[in-house]
Amino acid sequence: MKIIITGASGVLGSAVYEEFKKHRGYEVLGLAHSNPGTELRKLDLLDVPATDALIKEFLPDWVIHCAAERRPDVAEKDPQAAEALNAQVPNTLAQLSATYGFNLFYISTDYVFDGTKPPYEVDDAPNPVNFYGKTKRQGEVAIESVEGPGQRVIVRVPVLYGPAKKNSDTAINILLDVVQDQSGKTYKMDHYATRYPTNTLDIAAFFHRLASKFPAESCSVPIPSIIHYSSAEPFTKYEICLIFAKILGVGHEHIIPDAEEPKGEAAVSRPRDCHLSTSVIENTLKMDVGARGFEDYWRGVIGKGEVAADVVY
Repeated sequence: MKIIITGASGVLGSAVYEEFKKHRGYEVLGLAHSNPGTELRKLDLLDVPATDALIKEFLPDWVIHCAAERRPDVAEKDPQAAEALNAQVPNTLAQLSATYGFNLFYISTDYVFDGTKPPYEVDDAPNPVNFYGKTKRQGEVAIESVEGPGQRVIVRVPVLYGPAKKNSDTAINILLDVVQDQSGKTYKMDHYATRYPTNTLDIAAFFHRLASKFPAESCSVPIPSIIHYSSAEPFTKYEICLIFAKILGVGHEHIIPDAEEPKGEAAVSRPRDCHLSTSVIENTLKMDVGARGFEDYWRGVIGKGEVAADVVY
């Protein structure tokens, strides 16, 4: 089975890439634009002719599209670039999927919902309230509008954590730096919005299990057009900081919980609870979600109150 992973230098893409590499029966091509290194293939997905040529050369069975502008604040500051990556590129890949007949998996977000009526099923009406969510929804619409050979599947995920080159690569890992900053600086931390942090390693393993269930020779077997993957454990960012402080054995008095309901622009940009229902995985696909415990993972990574210098989170 031939698989392309876009965004293979990113937090999620690298986990998916490494997961397929360690199993037999897969020819995996990882793509990256800004940090390809020596192993990944450099490609600007905004370059349509170059993307077409690569697809035609490799002829994948699956393309798992992890590349995106995933930072809501950056998307707001550079809307044109975010829209190009989050909406135009999925449209290009969807068209190529129909042309060459491969299955396309588009990684989307829980932020396509407004956070007022969780848990969200796959057929609930999206209503994104921030620009990032709107661009990802545009990508979904592009995926859904293309007809022809191949299948196009939207996979929505919540906020992610897991192995990363630096803690600032994810909105969860970065909280380790906040907790460990014992300099006297204080931080106001969100204690209003409920998040469901999900490990990239678990999503990667899910894709491998899905590939085993729908191998290349059965590419015509229908896969649900929208899948939600999420951990079921709810936390605010402040609660996550308390878990990190407990594991690290450090104080958390410098972190101030902010449980106030946001007003004005903040109310628009911070959905209250976008919990994704995983009923399609469990009831339609008849698969286990397989999401690991949040605290268990970090205890294993950090150790008993000490952060190993050589550990990459």
